[in-house]
Amino acid sequence: MSRVFWDTNLFVYLFEDYGRDSEKVVALRRKMLERNDELVTSAMTIGEILVKPTSVSDDELCRNYEDAIRATAIVVNFDVAVARIYAKLRAQRKPRKIAPPDAIQLACAATAGVDLFLTNDINLHGLHVDGIHFITSVDRAPL
Repeated sequence: MSRVFWDTNLFVYLFEDYGRDSEKVVALRRKMLERNDELVTSAMTIGEILVKPTSVSDDELCRNYEDAIRATAIVVNFDVAVARIYAKLRAQRKPRKIAPPDAIQLACAATAGVDLFLTNDINLHGLHVDGIHFITSVDRAPL
């Protein structure tokens, strides 16, 4: 069993039709369920996933998305412990500066102590963050 953090883009692919990307995420989720892996994400993911349905005043879709995430994932909130890690990530300049939303996601994942952080954001692949064993894409997920 592993603790696997999903960045927002994976939930977008799961909930909406993005062709091959959606198929990969569905297959990944099935593997995770077979292995009894824990799915972890952040409250920010919920906020980001709600932007599109909120922009068209689709309250029912907002509830469905939020309910689906809360029912299947451990949702990490931004608290003081996460804020400290966020500050360290934002302060570092090497190997590259990390954007604020990415730093929030990484700090939440690090606080949760995840084995794997999955994102299709290539700027994050291969970063070293204490509390996260491995950061990679769905295509390279070792599951």
